[in-house]
Amino acid sequence: MNQQSTHPINIAIDGPAGAGKSTVARHVASRLHYIYVDTGAMYRAVTCIALDRGMSPDDEAGVGQLAQTLDLVLLPGEDGQKVLVDGIDVAARIRSHEVNRNVSRVSAIGAVRTRMADLQRRMAQAKGVVMDGRDIGTHVLPDAELKIFLTASPRERALRRYRELGDGAGATLDQLERDIAERDRMDRERDIAPLIQAPDARLIDSTGRSIEDIVDEIVDGGLAAARTISAGET
Repeated sequence: MNQQSTHPINIAIDGPAGAGKSTVARHVASRLHYIYVDTGAMYRAVTCIALDRGMSPDDEAGVGQLAQTLDLVLLPGEDGQKVLVDGIDVAARIRSHEVNRNVSRVSAIGAVRTRMADLQRRMAQAKGVVMDGRDIGTHVLPDAELKIFLTASPRERALRRYRELGDGAGATLDQLERDIAERDRMDRERDIAPLIQAPDARLIDSTGRSIEDIVDEIVDGGLAAARTISAGET
């Protein structure tokens, strides 16, 4: 059943790679009639274009400047979210193994994060947004009315990525698990907006749980938060 809160709020869903954030966030947004913002897709898009142009992810100045010039827009589509870069949809290319291997380095660049965070905050100004990423509750939307930290075991996250890529698309399950572990390390240890659980975030472990069960829990939390705010304003 579709549900809509009486008072629109912002919901921040953070967590490591492969935890199911995007899938859960899409379903939560649909249930609440909110706008879904996939921030990971934004960083992936910058990484994809940088690689297309032969740039090294370690070229902080060059990639940072690139991020400032890109016209990046997220739009709903019949087959999922469209990720437009300068008017061209790159959604089908941003989940490649090569992008997976390099996106953490691009995401750690200060100028890239500053640009993406600015765009993300603009998207959330009117409320009614479900936004997922790695620093939404701690950095991008620290005042979000509901914060979730969604995780899963490293092996399960690697298996999900393996299936998403289609039998790994050239990468073994063990290699994907190692890649995920390395990405976790880089995300946790980066100087700018590292991956951490916000003190007021609700921890949800998705290992062995159905998407529907997790979505129900978050929607219930969102509706409760909205009712609390509505009651306080009356």
